[in-house]
Amino acid sequence: MIDMQQTPKVRIGQALAEAVADALRTDLAQQERALLIVSGGSTPVPFFEALSQVDLPWERVDVTLADERWVPETDSDSNTGLLKRHFLQNKAAKANFVPLTTQHATAAEGVAELTAVSQKLSWPASVVILGMGDDGHTASLFPDSPQLEEGLTTDAPLLAVTAPSMKTKSRITFSRKQLKNARRHFIHLSGAAKREMFTKAFGGDDIREYPIRSFMDTPVALYWAP
Repeated sequence: MIDMQQTPKVRIGQALAEAVADALRTDLAQQERALLIVSGGSTPVPFFEALSQVDLPWERVDVTLADERWVPETDSDSNTGLLKRHFLQNKAAKANFVPLTTQHATAAEGVAELTAVSQKLSWPASVVILGMGDDGHTASLFPDSPQLEEGLTTDAPLLAVTAPSMKTKSRITFSRKQLKNARRHFIHLSGAAKREMFTKAFGGDDIREYPIRSFMDTPVALYWAP
């Protein structure tokens, strides 16, 4: 139950956790395993913490990331580290987490291994949760990335990407096509700047200007908090 005394970000996180849990329960009633794909950043922390407390057969749930920075898990920019601190705890500790990093020096070198691993997951994903940057990027599909066209059009599930605007030199991301291979899509945002950007993105069609637009031709549920 959502506590109305909590901050809007926490309430939205709790509401999203309830929606995701319901989706996973629905799919697990019909299939042996379910796949949940989440995004990193500071916005989803209340969602992660709420979902970690939910009663689910977590041992039948595979969890992975929409994208990942090619940094060690101990790095403050690691989405894997974020999930382990805030989500893969409590009841969700039983989930099968599949990280998007390897021991290779670069994301480009690790793509083949991670592609083989990802193809063993329970596609289509039950849920994909996307974030969005102030520049309209989602996952690691950046407007200024040399690999943007590939990310938007390739049939490959994963690709290594770079972009001048990225803090880390290298990332790995699921492609647009693979992220669309899901039963449900949620966009989780917070703050006035993200609301303004989403409004701009929703009002146009050029997916290369704002890559988040590339997911607006499929049903999505928006969870936004001030």
